[in-house]
Amino acid sequence: MDVTPVDLPEPRRLGPLARLAPEPMKVVLNWGRRYSLWVFNFGLACCAIEFIAASMARHDFIRLGVIPFAPGPRQADLMIVSGTVTDKMAPAVKRLYEQMPEPKYVISFGACSNCGGPYWDSYSVTKGVDQIIPVDVYVPGCPPRPEALLQGILKLQEKIARESLGERYASGGGAGASAAALRSGLVTPPPAPSSTPAAAPASAPEETDR
Repeated sequence: MDVTPVDLPEPRRLGPLARLAPEPMKVVLNWGRRYSLWVFNFGLACCAIEFIAASMARHDFIRLGVIPFAPGPRQADLMIVSGTVTDKMAPAVKRLYEQMPEPKYVISFGACSNCGGPYWDSYSVTKGVDQIIPVDVYVPGCPPRPEALLQGILKLQEKIARESLGERYASGGGAGASAAALRSGLVTPPPAPSSTPAAAPASAPEETDR
């Protein structure tokens, strides 16, 4: 049975579809995204402790519609990068960001994540997480207090409330970055197997009785 491959159409992005939605529907969609942010915490250093404090009972950012500790990047809407991003860790940050579904948002939490912090002149430190992924909100501090993270979340929710998905994805990527800029070969694929059969190994000479 001869089976010919079929070229499937490329899936449409959210931009063209969002422009067809009526304005009240956009308001409802933005309201839903604003108050149902599942957070993927990428804690790398001491700022992650302040993130945990902000999620506990005293500050309780769940009351703002932010759900901490998503099961994984594929169930998350918001990535909070807290701590020092090194050049060795940068590919993992980018890979996990690419696994998040659209629309997705990023908060850079703390001086180290914003620009390298006290370690900006180190040979192994990435000078800000925005070097590898787009960032929506920057929270300064070393480390920032939990109240600063709450303010950053409120700023992000204000941005979501007035955003247009058609404008956000007009360039094909997130937050002004192109799709090609966000896509990189993080893992080199193995070489394709050769179609020619391998030569059989030479057999050892048989020993003869003397």
